[in-house]
Amino acid sequence: MLALALFATLAIDSKELKSVEARKNFWSFRPVARPEAGSIDDLASAGAEADRRTLIRRATLDLTGLPPTFAEVRAFLADRSPNAYEKLVDRLMATPAYGERWAQRWLDVVRYADTNGFELDAERTHAWRYRDYVIRSFDANKPFDRFLKEQIAGDELYPGDDEALIATGFHRAGPQHLVGGNQDEELNRQEVLIEMNAGVGGVFLGLTVQCARCHNHKFDPILQADYYRLSAIFAGTEGRDVSIATAGDWASHAIERWEWERRMAPVNSAISDIEKPYRERLRAEKRENLPAELKAALAIPIERRTPEQKTLAKNAQDQSSPSWDEVLAALSPTDREKRTALRKKLHDLELDEPPPPPHAYAAVNTGKPHPTHILKVGDHKMKLGTVEPGVPTVLALSLGDSTGGEVTRDAAGRRSQLANWLASPSHPLTARVFVNRMWQFRMGEGIVATPNDFGALGARPTNPKLLDWLASEFVEGGWDVKALDRKILLSRAYRAVRPAKRRVDAEVLRDSILAVTGQLNAKRFGPPVKTPLEPEVYDLIFTEYEADNLWPLPRDPREIRRRTIYLLNKRTVRLPLLANFDHPDAMSSCPQRAESTHALQALSMLNSDFMTLAADALAGKLGKADPVRDAYRLALARDPRPVERTMAREFFAKGGTPVDFALALLNRNEFVYVP
Repeated sequence: MLALALFATLAIDSKELKSVEARKNFWSFRPVARPEAGSIDDLASAGAEADRRTLIRRATLDLTGLPPTFAEVRAFLADRSPNAYEKLVDRLMATPAYGERWAQRWLDVVRYADTNGFELDAERTHAWRYRDYVIRSFDANKPFDRFLKEQIAGDELYPGDDEALIATGFHRAGPQHLVGGNQDEELNRQEVLIEMNAGVGGVFLGLTVQCARCHNHKFDPILQADYYRLSAIFAGTEGRDVSIATAGDWASHAIERWEWERRMAPVNSAISDIEKPYRERLRAEKRENLPAELKAALAIPIERRTPEQKTLAKNAQDQSSPSWDEVLAALSPTDREKRTALRKKLHDLELDEPPPPPHAYAAVNTGKPHPTHILKVGDHKMKLGTVEPGVPTVLALSLGDSTGGEVTRDAAGRRSQLANWLASPSHPLTARVFVNRMWQFRMGEGIVATPNDFGALGARPTNPKLLDWLASEFVEGGWDVKALDRKILLSRAYRAVRPAKRRVDAEVLRDSILAVTGQLNAKRFGPPVKTPLEPEVYDLIFTEYEADNLWPLPRDPREIRRRTIYLLNKRTVRLPLLANFDHPDAMSSCPQRAESTHALQALSMLNSDFMTLAADALAGKLGKADPVRDAYRLALARDPRPVERTMAREFFAKGGTPVDFALALLNRNEFVYVP
């Protein structure tokens, strides 16, 4: 009966429907079946337990993204109580760094960045509030089903809740192709919907639904109609910066803005006065060289111009207006020097620009949704039949949904139904996908080795019973992230000796270096921070003229030493240290970090300005009585071994400096790898 209902309501070809029905029993589409085993250790194999020093370093790096201090290691080793490790895990899970660490992994998956990407790669003024929302959610141990619902439809399900509204920034986390000039608005809209579909499909369903945009999925039972049914859910949704400011916020901003502009005005005026004669001369020269028809159009009074003449006149004005670099090149040496001094003053004032009143970088309903068409080969100009909003047919069949997975046709409520459907305790994918991410995060590799692809081309689960036990435990435990995370961290499988070490993530590497050298600024939340760019990176991005303020650094130098999650994540400008250690580009979802090994990593760790400053800072913290001991305690949280003391003495006897010694310790495998 369900098949007939689907055929009637969705107009799916009967052959297609039979194909979907035949594959609805694929392992990931079947209901989660809780095995009889009572714990992770009943299902997962584990070897001998790692020593206590290894455990505290592993757990601290994994849970906080920072290394343990010497004092923390010593206290843990001295604690002989039977629950010493449990107390360690509980302490680490209660720290604010736990939320920052988990958030970085989530932001990887949702492809979050602070800019749009592509050619212009403009900054997103308010996007950082979504980043902070994610951190706070993991800090507070928000139930995952609530976390999911807020991101899919927070504006609909929790009206008036600013945090839930901010959460909908999930739909806008990915890149967006914004350019100037004439635009194909319909194409732009399709690109936005493509990103929304890919986000939900990869992040929550663990399916490559985007492969069905041009045709039925070649390997999974996802029809092209399914792709556009999912897209129709978002047909009435658009990205919008929604004010969450109070009347007081707006009033304060108006006053602060007026005062700031008052201070800027005389400097801008002085610069304009210097440039004015040069601009006028250049404009006159350019007009002399214009084609005759453009000159003629300019000569006609504005009120007498025909539409064609207005167009010609505008072209004439555009072509005769000198660019800023042409003006700069024309300045006399004296005027250029005056202008440079004024520009420096202007740049200093620009750092004081008042931030805009608070807005949510959100996705909200627009009104009546436009009809959604199946697009031949995904081309927005080749429309086929219309579809109503709905979820993938194979999942409707698996769940025995008599509606065929249809979603309301009303303007509002579509995303709410999608959110509730995804958060259903009986959903075969949602819990499996997330607990697999959790296992991968803690163990290095997921039970399903392809975290974003639970389909036919994805890896099969290496331990299906363990995966289903974790999923069952997660749902039955109220979608409690910390509770299940704790079970994994306390398991023998997590505590076992590992055959191979894992290198720390790029952010963990940078943050660890700042931490052990005493430079880390633990300030949390707020707008993203720019850090100094290497000269070669700067020169690649910016032109030779007026490049002094195209990457303005914060007035307070301590800001540039904040945790990496708070740095400006610009899709087209990647910091060499992070990029060399496999930091993702955020153009697509990164479910698992790569781990490459190449020469640029050594060059970054030995020769970069960042490492030079770090080594200086670490050397400055060493006492005179026993600098070798101090260096080992700070960098590696242990005392040096006798052979290491001997090597250190030989190093200094041959002219080695404390800075070089500090740099060598920060390059130790022991520092860079998780045991």
